[in-house]
Amino acid sequence: MPSDTFLDLLLSAPVLGLLGLLIGSFLNVVIHRLPQMMERDWRRESAELLELSAPDDGPPLSLLRPGSHCPHCGHVLRWHENLPLIGWLRLRGRCAACSGPISPRYPLVEGLTALLFASLAWRFGADPVLLAWAGFVAVLIAAAGIDWDTTLLPDSLTQPLLWAGLVVAALGWTLPLDQALWGAVAGYGALWTVFWLFKLVTGKDGMGAGDFKLLAALGAWLGPAMLLPVVLAASLIGALVGLGLKAGGQLREGRYVPFGPFLAGAGLLVLYAGPQRVSGWMGWA
Repeated sequence: MPSDTFLDLLLSAPVLGLLGLLIGSFLNVVIHRLPQMMERDWRRESAELLELSAPDDGPPLSLLRPGSHCPHCGHVLRWHENLPLIGWLRLRGRCAACSGPISPRYPLVEGLTALLFASLAWRFGADPVLLAWAGFVAVLIAAAGIDWDTTLLPDSLTQPLLWAGLVVAALGWTLPLDQALWGAVAGYGALWTVFWLFKLVTGKDGMGAGDFKLLAALGAWLGPAMLLPVVLAASLIGALVGLGLKAGGQLREGRYVPFGPFLAGAGLLVLYAGPQRVSGWMGWA
């Protein structure tokens, strides 16, 4: 049928890859600006509570305004300079106005998002449910980038991801609803328990509450059976990265690495490998 042909084209790997490039460009904005917006909100709320004058945070800031610009000289990027991946390559990683360096992370995030979106076509075929999974992937990329930079996992990302997981399960698109619900409960409860046991033993905080919420969201999308593989993979990869950073003297103040990026990465690994293959790796199949 023509409609099936159109759907196959719309959900093909090339089209999804192009969509991923565009979404990845937006995710770069989210990763960079959302923490700044949160800090502004915190300063404003603190000033109101203390009955102080509102802080001067400069021009209004949102995910849409102001337009993309050079962080060094303020040059507003022209449309062709702002093309995902292509713009950075054409500029050779330098601002057209001041020649200041543009972080390679911008094309890396765009390329990664494109690759992961295109891979959804391989994972699910021309099934509209992969658009829901594309949203899942996009939020995990943004959350991982923000947590790596700031050690913050914003509620504005983790909570919608959790509720979306329950909604798509209720619609019959992913898991049975009871599995999604118990996945969310088990994900939050597992890390909450670890947090308090660690605090009782050491008197220190071992992780932030954002990690609980992120694992709860992963449980809502992937189910309770996949939580143990996610945590094991995240812990192993996180430990290896931490050892590498320590050996290179690159550990940040406090000598730790955020756990959120590794939870997100492990969640993506389970998504693309699939529950059956992961169960085989764990010896459950």
